[in-house]
Amino acid sequence: QVQFQESGGGLVQPGGSLRLSCVASGPGLDLYAIAWYRQAPGKEREGLLCISADGMSTYYDDLMKDRFTISRDKGKNTVFLQMNNMKPADTGVYRCVTTGGSCREAIDYDYWGQGTRVTVSS
Repeated sequence: QVQFQESGGGLVQPGGSLRLSCVASGPGLDLYAIAWYRQAPGKEREGLLCISADGMSTYYDDLMKDRFTISRDKGKNTVFLQMNNMKPADTGVYRCVTTGGSCREAIDYDYWGQGTRVTVSS
């Protein structure tokens, strides 16, 4: 069974940076696309970025392109989300999920991590 463990969240000031990690466990994960989603308080879940098995990035929201990047270390079964110039609107719970063999919109029945909380505030 696929499992994810996110870490790296916390409190950051506006304009600051955070790097989130998602450590994956389970069979064949090096063949899967993995995405980051977030859910802000009182809002719907939204997709941020996805990275394919061969390292290609897909942005679910082009507005993230100038501040967020995604990368993966296959040897460590870890996917990273680098967030720069953070804003209060980035506050939320960040979760990773596998979308199978290619990047697509995640659904409830995909394998999700529990998430890590990020708060952007002065």
